[in-house]
Amino acid sequence: QVQLVESGGGLVQAGGSLRLSCAEASGRTFSTFTMGWFRQAPGKGREFVARISGSGLTTYFVDSVKGRFTISRDNAKKTVYLQMNSLKPEDTAVYYCAASPKLSYRDSDYNSWGQGTQVTVSS
Repeated sequence: QVQLVESGGGLVQAGGSLRLSCAEASGRTFSTFTMGWFRQAPGKGREFVARISGSGLTTYFVDSVKGRFTISRDNAKKTVYLQMNSLKPEDTAVYYCAASPKLSYRDSDYNSWGQGTQVTVSS
């Protein structure tokens, strides 16, 4: 299991930006894991947002955030980031980072999860 600790959530106005961070704290070899971001709004299921390969060379985003969000990682710091720009009220959710042994956008392929961080976008 990979221990993941998230930070960076908060309250912003529509059009603003936030950067979420997720640090690996278990001592595992971080670069071997695909890292993903998911979100869950009240009353809704968990939704895939973005993922990045172990090397950081390959990224993938859900259509609703393309052009606004960027995922990146610093393997030396064992940290993955989600830069969120041009935020919309529809982005309001609890955001979770997760680790997977395979390149995937399916939450069932991720076996380690962070505690979640709240992102609220006001209009």
